[in-house]
Amino acid sequence: MASEPVVLFDNGHHKCLMFDSLVVGEGVQSNQFLLVDGKHEALIDPGGDLTYTPLAVAASRYMNIREMDYVFASHQDPDIIGSIDRWLVHTKAQIITSRLWARFLPHLASGYVSNQLSVNVYDRITAIPDKGARVRFGDSYIQCLPAHFMHSVGNLQFYDPVSKILFSGDLGASMGGEEDHQPVDDFDAHIPHMIGFHKRYICSRKVCELWANMVRELDVEKIVPQHGKRFEGSYMVNRFLDWVASVDCGVDLTTQDHYRVPTEYA
Repeated sequence: MASEPVVLFDNGHHKCLMFDSLVVGEGVQSNQFLLVDGKHEALIDPGGDLTYTPLAVAASRYMNIREMDYVFASHQDPDIIGSIDRWLVHTKAQIITSRLWARFLPHLASGYVSNQLSVNVYDRITAIPDKGARVRFGDSYIQCLPAHFMHSVGNLQFYDPVSKILFSGDLGASMGGEEDHQPVDDFDAHIPHMIGFHKRYICSRKVCELWANMVRELDVEKIVPQHGKRFEGSYMVNRFLDWVASVDCGVDLTTQDHYRVPTEYA
């Protein structure tokens, strides 16, 4: 477990910090990200109840939690934005998410939240269209990129043009690697930690190919997933783009054997 956040970028004005190993218990371990630009702050994929308190405590050393500008949510999963109710109550942050999921996220916020806020929860959610959008952030912006079907049907990824970091959500995720807070140093040895996840959770090779074409138009120095190790430098970034665009996954692998009436009891 890393005792301090991993500094992904820091030029004195703009910072990107990664918090990892905050999940205690049986929950899936994940990475949470803090962006700072001057006096502006944002969190990316802050997680659910298992991470809210440790993340809030850790991040408060680097930011004013109450005055935070944004919480970016790549999709609707509990390990992404299950703690939305607490961020709504304890900060003034606007929640940035896909338009497809914007109308569902209020289901994670109880009536107590609406009473505390004295406003409609929908007013605190910014819905990003399917084609993506730029969100102004301090002296720059955060690019919300379309990443649909990787793995959610309404999925976004977030690119920071200052640090040149692409926060890729579940794409590139890995499980079981040692020292997850370290970057990948042997791509071929890392593949077994990614392949099972991608085969099951990513829709198809087609969407990966289209996604890789889009990302190659950006100046990306790091690809940082929500789970596991990150890819740093042009060699590793390109190795990942080439790999993920060539792997059969999801519907590419399904056959009639996956759709048969079960005969066994649970």
